[in-house]
Formats: sequence, structure tokens, C-alpha cells
Amino acid sequence: MSLVRSRARDLGVGFGDMPPGPKNMITDVPDVRVGHLTLSEGSGELVVGKGPVRTGVTVVLPHSGNLFERPVKGAYFAFNGCGGLFGALQLDEFGLIDTPIGLTNTMAIGTVADGIIRYTLARVPQAGIELDTIIPIVSECDDSHLNDARGLHVRSEHVALAIEAASDHVDEGAVGAGTGMMCYDFKGGIGTSSRVVKTAAGEFTLGTLVLSNHGERQELVVDGIPIGKLVRAPNPRREEKGSIVMIVATDAPLDARQLGRLAKRAVMGLATTGSCAHNGSGDIVIAFSTANVHDKFKYTDGCVTDKIMVDREMDPLFRATVDCTAESIVNSLFAAETTEGRDGHVAPSLPIDQTLELLRAHNRLA
Repeated sequence: MSLVRSRARDLGVGFGDMPPGPKNMITDVPDVRVGHLTLSEGSGELVVGKGPVRTGVTVVLPHSGNLFERPVKGAYFAFNGCGGLFGALQLDEFGLIDTPIGLTNTMAIGTVADGIIRYTLARVPQAGIELDTIIPIVSECDDSHLNDARGLHVRSEHVALAIEAASDHVDEGAVGAGTGMMCYDFKGGIGTSSRVVKTAAGEFTLGTLVLSNHGERQELVVDGIPIGKLVRAPNPRREEKGSIVMIVATDAPLDARQLGRLAKRAVMGLATTGSCAHNGSGDIVIAFSTANVHDKFKYTDGCVTDKIMVDREMDPLFRATVDCTAESIVNSLFAAETTEGRDGHVAPSLPIDQTLELLRAHNRLA
């Protein structure tokens, strides 16, 4: 079974006026890579510890070098805080990301943190001895509607496998951390998009990746059309409305404060698709820039010099973030296939033909 159906843009769905990057993926930002480890096995009634299993791990590597020694500028924004972000305090304090970014299910957040720590220890023999200790960045969504969440099937070694699998191509939908996720009561998961952004400071790339697990059917909007209210499809409502993690990457020269501003705009892209950020939703954004990377353990005079974009020139990046986030969410829906999980729970795929028919009727397709 293919991991990818058809991407929304390839079928004529529009998301703003800015051009996408060559792959229309977060990995259009130079040297950014993404890896998945998918765990999907078993069927039928839940047997805790045995399955059915519908979960996994996704990692985002801001660059291919040693992140612990050469961290990237970073920030986060929690729009609704019913979710977890391991490493948030240090990220807020120093504005740096010095490990791969991990995504997984809620109760595996500690396991994935452990896996990233072990991966980094193997690459940095002096970490925790002469150098700093390791606090990884990991976030999560709840996949327990489909997955044997109590079985704790994600293991530390799965993280290393996801990192080893990282490449500049991003599989979308029910893959990696997205394997058991639902979005607007359809099957969701991983989605990504990118933009080429022209500013007064130069031309840059901005990309987003989402782990979509949020919302109710009637909320879903695509290009201004209330698709969720209009499509005819099974509606397996969940008691828990889930969460979303959004990652924004760019090579524009932004500092941590500016990345925090950029992160907030991702929530506007989320709103474009209809979300109201439910009470139990963790709506979390992580943003980073691959510009101005310095070796944090090697310097001569105790100072570093960064070239930073002027705030007033950031508007095109804000626009790109909004459009990219919305497209990433829709891509997660277009890519994901119907998935049956524990106890006969089914997450139906978004009916693409009906969606396109509705968009065409409202003159929304290119």
C-alpha cells in the first residue's frame, strides 16, 4: 500500500500566491532532513501490550552536522497547552536547538527523549563529562483512539532507526508519528509544505511540517470552503479532540525572538483550516533557523556575530508560514489512507473526489 496518495497542490488546490520550493517540503530548506519509524501491526480487540499497534516516531534534523556542537536558533509557541514539549524550558532560556526534534505519541515522549539522548551521547563522547548534558526537544499527540497506547510500543532504539532513515524526501499521512493520528475526524498524520520567500534581505526558503491530530469534522475548511460540513463520509467521532504539532524551518537569518514571532503565525494557518483549538488540544509550534550556526564550544573572545533580518522585513515570512501550515495540514489529510485500529475503530480517509468536486463547484481549483 502506497504511503502517498496525491498531494493537494498537485490536484489544483491553492494555498496563497508564493511559489513552493522544488519538493514543496520542509526539506527544501537546505540540509534539513526528516526520518520516520512506523509501527503498525495487529487488528481486532485491544490487548494491552500486544496491540493493535498504530504509532511511531518522526524526527526532524535541522542540519546534517553535529547539532549538539553546532545548534540552530530556535523558539516555540504554545497556543493551547494541553500537550507536551520536552525541553521547552531550556529552549525558552537559550533560544537554541541542539538535538534532533522528535515527534511521537503522548506516552512515548520520555522514551523518544531517551532515544535522542542516547543517539547524541554516542556522537559526543564528552557530553555530560566536560561538555553540557543533553536536553532534547520532543513533542507529542495522542493516538490512543487507534493505538494500544498503554502498551508503550515505541522503544528507544526506534529513534535511532528514524534518524538513520532521515532524508530530504518526506513521506506524508499515516507514517511515523502520524501512523495513529486523526485530523478533523478523518485520518491525519504527517504533512509538509514549503515556500520560496523574497524579502528585502534576500531570497530564502521556509518550510513547515505538521503532526495533525486535531479538530472535529464540521470544522474542516479547505480554501474557504466548509468541506467538513459538505462531504458525505462516515464520521467516527472521538471523545478527545486531539492536538497538533507544527514545525517551521527557514534559512532566513532570524534570532530566537523573531522565530517566536514566526511560530505564532503558524497558528493562523491552523485556523485557516477551521480549527478553534479545543479545550483538550495541545497546539504547539517549534520554529528554527539554519542561519547563523556557531560552534558553541569553540570561540576566541567570548563573542559571536550574527547577521539578523530587520523585523519590518519579516512580513513575507509571516505570510509564508500561514500558507505553508495550512497546506501541510491539508496534505496530511490528502496523503493519509483509511486506517483501522484497536477495537474496530476506523479513521476514514478524506474523500478526495468529493473534496475536489466541491472545490471545483466553488471555482477554487487551478
